[in-house]
Amino acid sequence: MKYLLTDGRITWVNNMARKPRIHYSGALYHVMVRGNNGEKVLLEEIHKRKYLDVLAFYKEKLYFILYAFCIMDNHAHLLLEVDEVPLSQIMQRIQLVYTQWFNRKYDRTGHVFQQRYKALLCDKENYLMQLIKYIHNNPVKANLDGGIDYKWSSHAYYTGKKTGNIVDRREALGFFSENRARAIKQYLQFMEQEEGEIIYQDIQDIDEDESENQVVNRGDIKPAREINIDEIIEKFCAYEHVTVSELTKKSKTQKVSDVRKAIVLLSEKYCNISNTLLAKKLNLSPSMISKIKSGESKGVFLNDVILKWEQINNQA
Repeated sequence: MKYLLTDGRITWVNNMARKPRIHYSGALYHVMVRGNNGEKVLLEEIHKRKYLDVLAFYKEKLYFILYAFCIMDNHAHLLLEVDEVPLSQIMQRIQLVYTQWFNRKYDRTGHVFQQRYKALLCDKENYLMQLIKYIHNNPVKANLDGGIDYKWSSHAYYTGKKTGNIVDRREALGFFSENRARAIKQYLQFMEQEEGEIIYQDIQDIDEDESENQVVNRGDIKPAREINIDEIIEKFCAYEHVTVSELTKKSKTQKVSDVRKAIVLLSEKYCNISNTLLAKKLNLSPSMISKIKSGESKGVFLNDVILKWEQINNQA
């Protein structure tokens, strides 16, 4: 089922029977949670701060990536990328902990949020920046104080006015430039441009207390047998007589550089890993990972290194 987001509205592109919920490492979701019956359960500053604290806690505990957020009075937008822990388990914990806190604070019982939150599976390669723009522009459309500089969105993290680890902005800013000041300047120019349309891959309304999860194999995406990225790194280091520490030191040695690039290219064929997580493994920037995959960053011995891997791996 595909949906189109344009002019701030979500409309159907086509209608199909509901698919099983998809989970894979690197899946990007636009999540929208709303107060039960439209109640303003995030109205006060203390509410918004608490929700952010809970979000930050589980971000570190469950290892998901948060690209953007915007917390309004009766709803919130999150743009997050999952790793091993499925979205349903992440949201279950976040919503439950905030609900328990809210109910204790006001001596009440029952649901705080709508039982079903909306989770839209996104095409990261084509729409990451458009999604960030859409989320950051929500206060502008709602005529809230501060407009684009609304206090409770992640926009200030992108401009450098706020710091901290809750928002993962490096990869997104890296689309503009490796130079931080230039990237921020170009990001601000991008925010002033007209919003483009966004086509989501799928849409799900998920129960707040739902905990079961169905994992869908990405056989259509990964044609070869899947290999753990750590196994690829270890084998490459052994074959090429390079240590893991040398591999991650950003050595300027051509051989080491080509081994890194070969690992990146083969990860597309053999691994189920996002650019961001791969960048962390190899101590590279996400934008460099993208350049290597696109062929912009070439190597002298790259083809020979890949050929050697393929020959040895096929014999294993």
